[in-house]
Amino acid sequence: MSGSIQSTMAAGGTSSTGSTSSIGSAISQTGTTALGSLSSNFSDFLSMLMTQLQNQDPSSPMDSNQFTSELVQFSSVEQQINTNSNLTQLIQLTQASQIEQSASMIGKPVTVTSSQLSLQNGTAAVNFNTTTAEPVAIAVYNSAGAQVQTAALTSSVGANTWSWNGKSATGASMPDGPYKVTVTALGVNGATSQVPFTVTGKATSVVNNAGTVQVQMGGLTLPFSAVDSVGS
Repeated sequence: MSGSIQSTMAAGGTSSTGSTSSIGSAISQTGTTALGSLSSNFSDFLSMLMTQLQNQDPSSPMDSNQFTSELVQFSSVEQQINTNSNLTQLIQLTQASQIEQSASMIGKPVTVTSSQLSLQNGTAAVNFNTTTAEPVAIAVYNSAGAQVQTAALTSSVGANTWSWNGKSATGASMPDGPYKVTVTALGVNGATSQVPFTVTGKATSVVNNAGTVQVQMGGLTLPFSAVDSVGS
């Protein structure tokens, strides 16, 4: 079965351009806790050093080598705190840049690496490459794992695209949403092998989920890193 991809995009994307402050709040809690712990240790170390200086025996002052060593440790901790703060700012700027780049994809066809396709307005597409012309079987499964559609075709050498018109094997229209898909090459003597593939749909929104930029294609949510290409 085939059908062209003509999905229309939901207007909006209001969550795609969050402010820098909202991005900062998505920084890993683990990283924030670590920085707080380091700062606390820095303050404790400074307090201990000052107490040691105030209570040293005037007739037997602190050994200069020991004092120098403690100052070096003091400086090292301070540098670590500054480095962590700078890294946090760098992460915030990187996330803001990713969201800005991702937002431009909204409403455009995107090709992503995913084991699922997104049926949008009754259409979806699967892309794969084969080195020879060979029989290929494509199967589509719903969220319950039940097979809803299959297709048998002979691939061309190089790039191939299979379009699904959203119909089940019985001819019923399937609801929009994510569906698992497999592409299997049927070799000689009954041997089979899985064929790597990508899926194409239209980006509907971009979100920042706990510091990870994600692209949504209808009901399918994927990390920004899964995007292979963006159409016009």
